[in-house]
Amino acid sequence: MDVLAHVSEATGVPADLLSGYLSVLMAASSTGRLPGRDTIEALRALGTTAAERGVPMRSLADACLLASELTSRPAEAPLLGAVRRGLLAYFEGYEEAQFRAIRQEDEARREFIGDLLQGRADRLAERAEHFGLRLAEAYVVAVARDAKPIGEGDPLIRRIEQALIARFGSHNVLIAARDGLLVCVAPASLAAATGEFTHHVRGNLDAGWRVGVGRPHRGPGGVVTSFREASEAIGLGERLGLRPQVLKAADLLVFPVLLRDREAIEDLVATVLNPLLDARGGPAPLLETLEAVFGAQGNQTAAARRLGISTRAVTYRLERIRRLTGFSPDDPTQRFTLETAVLGARLLGWPP
Repeated sequence: MDVLAHVSEATGVPADLLSGYLSVLMAASSTGRLPGRDTIEALRALGTTAAERGVPMRSLADACLLASELTSRPAEAPLLGAVRRGLLAYFEGYEEAQFRAIRQEDEARREFIGDLLQGRADRLAERAEHFGLRLAEAYVVAVARDAKPIGEGDPLIRRIEQALIARFGSHNVLIAARDGLLVCVAPASLAAATGEFTHHVRGNLDAGWRVGVGRPHRGPGGVVTSFREASEAIGLGERLGLRPQVLKAADLLVFPVLLRDREAIEDLVATVLNPLLDARGGPAPLLETLEAVFGAQGNQTAAARRLGISTRAVTYRLERIRRLTGFSPDDPTQRFTLETAVLGARLLGWPP
């Protein structure tokens, strides 16, 4: 086996990347001259090719040193062999230190984000500066939910993080996994960040994805609050069957208000909607009709189109609701009571 093939097999470096270097060794051995500018440029081009093919620098250096050892004079071979082995030891120690530092940084980042989102305040401000966060500012948290939980080791995290860093810089956003959700923490002043996050979520997750966006809040406690709001926005979207895939906590403030007094909302639903349980076919079609009418701002033609039925059928159902409950969507006060009861029914999962 010739030297080129032996070196390639021993180090895993493709032979075409080494032929130019072997020529340099042969020329230097026979003439005693160093390589000229054109030769160096050719080797530089081969180095670029090696990088593009993903050949590690350590492997390339090992191949060059082994080739030097195999083509040297017998008296020089032990010295070059020692140089090769010594440099490889340096490479190994250097790379291990780099990998260890990266792992420690990733672990510190995960711990910091975990503490931040749970509100644990142990040296939080000091640690935040290391990651570029100024907790005196207002921050917004956006969360994304996929069909399956997103774990800490998911490559999606690094992919979206790199995309956001490329646009906004490394000290403006934090991306992490928490409670099965993909989390983005960004300054409220960086208004485009949550939109960019949503754009990459749309391009990377399955069709059933949802994004919740909290309101801006200041301080470490504000990040926790915004995270909770974003998570609850997704939960409300599921419970209410809301169509939008991006849900903003600021648009859903009425629902937490309703839920704060559960006894009152249960009483409202029972008083207003329980008579629908006696309707032929059950209450579901009548509830869907009310939701469609409210969603169309009272336009019965638009509601019929959304439901896939005739306008006459919508009118008939609304009259049945009025007769059964005593409430009419045409009366402003009664309409508000009906709409609140319908929202409460969705929040409570009524009827069971």
